[in-house]
Amino acid sequence: MKQNDFENKYGESWQQLEQWLKRGGDAGLDLPAAYRSLCQQLAVAVERQYTNRLIDRLNQLVMAAHHRVYQQQTLRKNTWLWYLSAGFPRAIREQARYVWLATALFVLPALVLGLGSYWNDALIYAVMTPEQVMQFESMYDPANRVLGRERGSDSDLMMFGFYIKNNIGIAFRTFAGGILFGLGSIFFLVFNGVYLGAVFGQITRVGFVSTFYPFVIGHGAFELTAIVFAGAAGLRLGQSLIDPGRHRRLVALRLAGVEAMKIMYGTFAMLVIAAFLEAFWSSSTQLGIGIKLGVGAALWLLVIAYFALAGRGEANRGP
Repeated sequence: MKQNDFENKYGESWQQLEQWLKRGGDAGLDLPAAYRSLCQQLAVAVERQYTNRLIDRLNQLVMAAHHRVYQQQTLRKNTWLWYLSAGFPRAIREQARYVWLATALFVLPALVLGLGSYWNDALIYAVMTPEQVMQFESMYDPANRVLGRERGSDSDLMMFGFYIKNNIGIAFRTFAGGILFGLGSIFFLVFNGVYLGAVFGQITRVGFVSTFYPFVIGHGAFELTAIVFAGAAGLRLGQSLIDPGRHRRLVALRLAGVEAMKIMYGTFAMLVIAAFLEAFWSSSTQLGIGIKLGVGAALWLLVIAYFALAGRGEANRGP
């Protein structure tokens, strides 16, 4: 089909949708159906290499309709339930190549520095100061009444708030760094991998295994995974700027941002869960090592199963 024929065939429906959006979305239009059709038409226009003028028009209309669709969906009581039960894990699987790349950028430096710091007691000082090393060692001293960061108050609730702020700050920087053509996300993934790996190696070397690993295993299933997901979302932004395809970079970035935010909403939820576990569960010295390790292992299995299996029967449902 030539472009003129394509525009003649669908032009009236585009005008109707544009007018509907300008009127504020009054009744008389099946928006989800119109949105799905418009997405298909955009895909056809891109595949057939129609002019940039037409593709940009359809891009803008898709984004405006997308915003209105999700604005309507937020009014439905089951929106977040659907997202957490199916939408979030599906978004992770859809962006699998970015997730695996982020995993490698995070895990490989962690392994190198972890093993290096375990075998060489001087290597960690290339990553942090002697004062910081002493602070980390004191945090996991088996003689402590409470594990983890030193508390200025006995309130676990206060630490819960601190961990939320700290975790989300790390994840947001890792995600937002993607705007620098992905380089910022790569830096923060590698940096956090190096830093955490060095801590793992040093604490293992000094023999605080019985406190350190039971402490980190529970909330780590959510926190470490969330950092990787934030990096994957950032890499998705960066890729849209490096290779925007037939789109202008700003348009490609906006489209990538829609996909990235499908990951980030769930990532922030995971970090809240991680903060809760770190403040109220991980820090306790009243629980046995076996219990913490067993629960922590179960949480890791739960997280893996959730992202591997959840939402696979929801292919034709959801926002």
